[in-house]
Amino acid sequence: MKSRGAILQEGADRWEIVDIEWEDPRQGELLIKMVASGMCHSDDHALTGDLPAPYPFIGGHEGAGIVEQVGPNTPGWEVGDHVVMSFLPGCGRCRWCASGQQNLCDLGEFLLAGCRPDGSFRGTIDGVGAAQMCLISTFSEYTVVDVASAVKVNPDLPLDKACLVGCGVGTGWGSAVNSAEVKPGQTVIVMGCGGIGMNAVQGAAHAGATNVIAVDPVSFKTEVAQTLGATHAFDNMADATEFAQSVTNGQGADSVIVTVGVLEDHHVGEAFAATRKAGTIVVTGLGNAETSKVEVPAFELTLFQKRIQGSLFGASSPSRDIPWMLDMYQAGQLKLDELVTNTYSLDEINQGYDDMKAGKNVRGVIVY
Repeated sequence: MKSRGAILQEGADRWEIVDIEWEDPRQGELLIKMVASGMCHSDDHALTGDLPAPYPFIGGHEGAGIVEQVGPNTPGWEVGDHVVMSFLPGCGRCRWCASGQQNLCDLGEFLLAGCRPDGSFRGTIDGVGAAQMCLISTFSEYTVVDVASAVKVNPDLPLDKACLVGCGVGTGWGSAVNSAEVKPGQTVIVMGCGGIGMNAVQGAAHAGATNVIAVDPVSFKTEVAQTLGATHAFDNMADATEFAQSVTNGQGADSVIVTVGVLEDHHVGEAFAATRKAGTIVVTGLGNAETSKVEVPAFELTLFQKRIQGSLFGASSPSRDIPWMLDMYQAGQLKLDELVTNTYSLDEINQGYDDMKAGKNVRGVIVY
């Protein structure tokens, strides 16, 4: 199958639209005709070099589409099935899947390599094997994926909204509900209100937090956060910390969820300082893979019994939680439409990322 897609070449500072040749799906694989793809910050991390990537590299890891072809001897799938792709595959058999931690599935070993376990590539560009972002490459009109990366969904769902649960929604919502374990009556700070943080706000509100404090220097984002469950908003952590202490008898936030676009060394320290004794700091944002560090006072970590918790896809299990989140959307409990600020064609991908960096988008979506 021939397709147009957005790729990165080594040294590039912009996405390039090229022709891609996709193999026919093998056993256990699907050819997907893409309908929509969210434009997540993680793909920009690959462009800036914060996230290591092999080249050439076909981007996109938050998408939804329709099955165009099913690989041989692949039961349970039919042409015409509607799917949301999970950026984390789930084999269903390894230790992590078996213990309900599907987000840590051993197939994640191949995420940054962008290839099958046997080292082969599903797509080629001018005859050269091309790596897939998170093994799915949703910045392409067509893509070939393993069934471990696909979740069948209700065909009545609008896929240009449903695509968001493949990464951003589950990552943010789960960061609050699963990783921070937010409880009713608590005070929560969400540090950074982009496509991930906005859903951490939703998750904290759903979990019953009394004070959901949104922090972002972009006023547009804090305004949107207040329509999604934030009770208070600030443009800096110092003011947010002071407010959290004022409503907790000086103790501080029960949890701080760090969802900044680019994690810098000082961010976790600021979150740590804003958190009460025995509180939780959830680190969801990404920084440079080689240089980013967590810096906190060890004395306080021990004596105040604080917990620093990493969070991958919000500690969700995709094959279980993607359908749950879409059920909540259809029931009116989870907002997806409101997250989509602007839509773009594939050819407008660089404009979409320029808008993200300029603080104009909660989430931009490519519609094919």
